[in-house]
Amino acid sequence: MKISRRDLFKFAGISAAAAAVTGCSTTAFDALPPKSSAGNSAVGSNLGKHQVVIIGGGFGGMTVAKELKKIDSKFDVMIIEKNDSFMSCPFSNCNLGGIDGVSLSSLSHDYSQAIEKNGYGMLTAVVMDIDRKNKVVHTSRGAVGYDILVMAPGIDYNYKEQFPAWDAAKIAKVKRLAPAALVPGGEHIALDRMVKNLEEGDTVVITVPKGKYRCPPAPFERASMIANFMKKEGIKGKVIILNETSEISKGAAFKETWKDLYADVVVHENNCKIVDVDFDKKEITYAQTVYKDEDDTVGVTTTKKLAYGVFNFIPHNMSNSVIEMSGVATTSDSFKKVKMATSAEKPVSFQTATDASVYAVGDVVGHAIPPSGQSAIWSGKECAKEVAGALRGKSYSVASALPYKSANVCYSMVNGNPEEAIMVNHEFMVSGPIIGSKGSVPKGDEAGNKFRSKGLGKATRDWYKGAMRDLFS
Repeated sequence: MKISRRDLFKFAGISAAAAAVTGCSTTAFDALPPKSSAGNSAVGSNLGKHQVVIIGGGFGGMTVAKELKKIDSKFDVMIIEKNDSFMSCPFSNCNLGGIDGVSLSSLSHDYSQAIEKNGYGMLTAVVMDIDRKNKVVHTSRGAVGYDILVMAPGIDYNYKEQFPAWDAAKIAKVKRLAPAALVPGGEHIALDRMVKNLEEGDTVVITVPKGKYRCPPAPFERASMIANFMKKEGIKGKVIILNETSEISKGAAFKETWKDLYADVVVHENNCKIVDVDFDKKEITYAQTVYKDEDDTVGVTTTKKLAYGVFNFIPHNMSNSVIEMSGVATTSDSFKKVKMATSAEKPVSFQTATDASVYAVGDVVGHAIPPSGQSAIWSGKECAKEVAGALRGKSYSVASALPYKSANVCYSMVNGNPEEAIMVNHEFMVSGPIIGSKGSVPKGDEAGNKFRSKGLGKATRDWYKGAMRDLFS
């Protein structure tokens, strides 16, 4: 089912002005300097001060807000979110796969329901700068003060690091014509349109970046779901995965699925580095390195060209620019994960190492846990306990909840008729100064000795329904 942009956002019924005052503290704070430390003008007026300000209304941010209000309904909590409605990236590949009853509409939710049910506030605005010295977040609608700040802003795409010679116009064109669709919003609408308009003989190309990126199984689930859509609609074509490494999340399970169901459709290519894209010719230039064996560290590299019908270009990921604005310490890699606090009292924490008043959850954390919707929900609940303790002058140790089996259960739909999925299960544990994880991919159909099963297909739907209940009720 196709849906227009107007239909997609029809539920965004809360205005920015109303959201700004929902759950607002009556405590005023001193006038702010006219410019932030980054030189951005403080737009608009002072919008008040809150005990807890959360940047990001995704899985992690919304969970922190809801859990804090559950712990104490008197806590004054405000989310700052740039989008006026919620769209789920988890489960979205089912829409591309043509799974019955799944559409862009069913992936979208209005924030007003969650606000009314849970009692926190929301400001629809873009964060312009963070002044940690004065505990102020500067936004496109004004300045918001905080006692505790929780950063859950998600990811950005790092085109400049991957393609330093590309100018802003080229990057804008890539975003428009080869949407990554790892960030909620228009990217998903564009990719949905492209896939639903596939023609006979078209090739769909999906890239897999190296390094940390949001939801490691996503590109491989997406390939499976697009192949399912092509099979369902009787469209002959190819889905080619250009992987910058040789790693495949849930690898054995996906390879089994592709061999059994999509042997003539899905092609996975290892060690492929994108060199350039010609959007007029619809042609990708990439360099593929082939290694003789495990001891070969040099390999033989060949430059190749590939024509495409649809290009789902997933570039390198990095922490959202909000993290850089905050000035907290980050890791030296290109993703720039937030360095987390650690002490004898709290061996692992969602508090940042830089600032005791600033916490982080979701994709940006420096813990060794998978960047997924379920991980964000789990970490949001633990972060809320830490923040609640700090507000009450008490201490909560996340280590007390560890080890935690099935802290992250991630499903990937791989077939539509019958609906079948695969899964990975992660246990979280204390691992030195960070939270570590250990994953396993069980057989869903033990009798048939297969990773995929109808039971896991049902569990995929149930997980999504449960996650939405968790966030919006």
